Amino acid sequence: MSVTTVLDVQRYKAEGRRFAMLTAYDATTAALLDEAGIPILLVGDSLGMVVLGYSTTVPVTLDDMVHHGAAVARGSRTALLVGDLPFGAYQESPEQALGSAARLLKEGGMHAVKLEGGAHMAGTVRRLVENGIPVMAHIGLTPQSVNTMGGFKVQGRTPQAAGELFDSARLLEAAGAFAIVLEGIPDDLAARITRALAIPTIGIGAGSGCDGQVLVVNDLLGLSTGGRQPRFVKRYAELGEQVMAAARAFAAEVESGAFPDAQHSYGASKPPEELRYGG
Repeated sequence: MSVTTVLDVQRYKAEGRRFAMLTAYDATTAALLDEAGIPILLVGDSLGMVVLGYSTTVPVTLDDMVHHGAAVARGSRTALLVGDLPFGAYQESPEQALGSAARLLKEGGMHAVKLEGGAHMAGTVRRLVENGIPVMAHIGLTPQSVNTMGGFKVQGRTPQAAGELFDSARLLEAAGAFAIVLEGIPDDLAARITRALAIPTIGIGAGSGCDGQVLVVNDLLGLSTGGRQPRFVKRYAELGEQVMAAARAFAAEVESGAFPDAQHSYGASKPPEELRYGG
């Protein structure tokens, strides 16, 4: 099976084919999602919140993104891999963005990068694309700007704000972005932007009018703990409950002496076998 490319994603739009994107942060998850046929895996800076325990994505470093990106690249075989440029790694200048993006591709194994920001980032997008780096844009609720937005709040609700987002989407497309994430905006605005663009839109909290949809894999699997989840999150499994049940069962068997039993122990009379770790 061939690797999904940015041209494939743009073809989905032309064919009217809806598609999914999920986040991944490690090789095992990437391999499973790849086997499931998910065409795009996003190594999101959301790893700061769901993996590293930060309250926002702001503390995530470029080294963090390269490290987790490389792990995902080792697990995936066919998905298009998109890596987030983290806060502080691209805002200074197009030259800084180019250097950071090159690391995500060369060291992190990504096929493309994603960056947040509207019209003011069009020049940076153009610079990256001109240098052979595919760019997925991201407007609306941009988590790296949580401090200026006053929290994780829906964007584009006033006519002026909606107009600015619409114009930003058009400018980012003109700059060469191959797709654009629309996060946390009214569904009618997202649908209007989607109709106006030739490149695909990927929604998260932006309604059903987008060409594709993305979720954080921890939310999808029911692995998120604590706090109220956004309205757009749908939990397709409750693996968190299964993890806790398995851990409790293990602890109980250890305490009772039931584990390890003979089946899970090595005897001197048995033929030698190679120890294998990691499943």
